[in-house]
Amino acid sequence: MLPWKRLLRPLTALLLTAVVAVVPAATAHAAAPSSGWNDYSCKPSATHPRPVVLVHGTFANSTDNWLAFAPYLVDRGYCVFSLDYGQLPGVPLFNALGPIDKSAEQLQVFVDKVLAATGAAKADLVGHSQGGLMPRYYLKFLGGAAKVNTFVGIAPNNHGTTLDGLTNLLPYFPGAEDLLSAATPALADQIVGSAFLTKLNAGGDTVPGVHYTVIATKYDEVVTPYRSQFLTGSDVHNVLLQDLCPVDLSEHAAIGLLDRIAFHEAANALDPAHATPTNCASVFS
Repeated sequence: MLPWKRLLRPLTALLLTAVVAVVPAATAHAAAPSSGWNDYSCKPSATHPRPVVLVHGTFANSTDNWLAFAPYLVDRGYCVFSLDYGQLPGVPLFNALGPIDKSAEQLQVFVDKVLAATGAAKADLVGHSQGGLMPRYYLKFLGGAAKVNTFVGIAPNNHGTTLDGLTNLLPYFPGAEDLLSAATPALADQIVGSAFLTKLNAGGDTVPGVHYTVIATKYDEVVTPYRSQFLTGSDVHNVLLQDLCPVDLSEHAAIGLLDRIAFHEAANALDPAHATPTNCASVFS
């Protein structure tokens, strides 16, 4: 196959992921006021005593990534909050592009704000894509483990991606890797073998005191290979979506944006005492 044809598939996948994430943004401001999330007067209940902080993925923002999942949790009695992070100067709408360690500092400030508003001792985190990776830096290096009970990563880029081999081509184009790092640091941080990932994963994937769940799909075209998403640790639950529902065809964007089977499994992780089996019928739950 010609080299340019080999590049089309991962490039198209990235474009589609960005488009799927951005299209709902046109209705975001209309939807958010009635959505019930980011309500700082919300007080956690005895049934759901911890607020849930949602962490969006690369190219997304605090509204468009969660137009389906945030109301799903609100309807189940959770206090739900979402933040914007990783903004670049002069780049509107598209977030999570700045250095990931700096984004983790923004998450640190936001979690403190949520805990202060709700009066809760700890929060739970749910992140999609980069949002399922970045909080691990907060947990490991910024004191987050003392403030977080459960962390759910949906299609997280925990050990980097090759984008089906695309990033392996970077050394053949002089200056390309430097340009990528300078223009969009978060993308460079997510490449297999990056300095960020080396630091993050040194000494183990997890930290004590936090319950980890990873929900992945074998049809992920952005985080490849998909099994690189899984974590290793004493308190980790790794889930492959197709083991729950073999006919679920969700890929990287859909699993976080609209897949109610993934949502059901995430809700189980947030409230294991009241968990119910996740299967194909969970789409109606």
